[in-house]
Amino acid sequence: MGFRCGIVGLPNVGKSTLFNALSGALAAEAANYPFCTIEPNIGRVPVPDPRIDRLAEISGSANRTPAMIDFVDIAGLVEGASHGEGLGNRFLASIREVDAIVHVLRCFDDDRVTHVAGSPDPARDAEVVETELLLADLGALERARERLIKTVRSGDRSSRRQLQRVEHGIEHLGGGRPIRELAGGKDCALFRELGLLTAKPVMFVANVGDTDIHGGNALTQSAAAHAAARGAELVLVSAQLEAELAELEGEADREAFLASMGLAESGLVRVARAGYALLGLITFFTANAKEARAWTVKAGTTAVSAADVVHSDFARGFIAAETASFETFVEAGGEQAARASGRLRSEGRDYEVRDGDVLLFRFNV
Repeated sequence: MGFRCGIVGLPNVGKSTLFNALSGALAAEAANYPFCTIEPNIGRVPVPDPRIDRLAEISGSANRTPAMIDFVDIAGLVEGASHGEGLGNRFLASIREVDAIVHVLRCFDDDRVTHVAGSPDPARDAEVVETELLLADLGALERARERLIKTVRSGDRSSRRQLQRVEHGIEHLGGGRPIRELAGGKDCALFRELGLLTAKPVMFVANVGDTDIHGGNALTQSAAAHAAARGAELVLVSAQLEAELAELEGEADREAFLASMGLAESGLVRVARAGYALLGLITFFTANAKEARAWTVKAGTTAVSAADVVHSDFARGFIAAETASFETFVEAGGEQAARASGRLRSEGRDYEVRDGDVLLFRFNV
């Protein structure tokens, strides 16, 4: 089950540098000119979670596999993208393919790195991107309205209800507000079906110089206010510092580098963690002598659906899911001890998996 966060922003804000550091491989060119990323690059990034190491230790696992999340480096957007300016059409098409948006804002001054507007202003820069996404969605809904009007005239009742929702969306966008603010399951389902860009959840990343990584600066204060006004999270990162960190091969070297900068963890750990939360994801685990593995599912996933993520046979012949919370599993000392002490529960197919559950599926095919 793949989940994708698209990294977006104006040209030269540090998207590709951030992507390079996130993926740990310098696969995307990070050059000092607009549109250096033309085809979107995709990097699979492990979600930092110390629980998997503890489970592997207790279970004597030969291997450990963390949960993964995909980050997509998308070409820089400019004003007019909704009408095809720059690489607008390709940019918008790439965003439609992701589940959530990571919006990078440039919060550093550097005369050596050009800015499309002359100088960075995170609130203004964010609004350029947001406006283009709003305009693209408005165009999509207006086209949908024209199609629905024709089917309504033919007497299709379901089309009439859809038309009402589309007109509601047009009114909402016309007020300068993204579709994600609209509540209501039926509305959301229709807007997802239409591939609306502003329906996607968003988080902001303030890209700062390494001297501002601790306290930020005036630009990050502006970015924070902008994110807060939209109910979104802001993560402070120095993409250049993270790129230098990614080039170090040994864990000890990376830890020493972070310590020298006065950092307890990489900013990218926070980005990956925030992206995971942004998508409404949880982690469950399987652990045995062969492998301790973290699995990613949406919150609210049932036991039988979780079984299907592990293997289709597990879902097809599902009998039960034996489970314990991570804390209970560790406290008991592993699967056998948890079962012997009666702390391993048996749950049915409709059980909603919780974050941190350690699951053992019973099935028969």
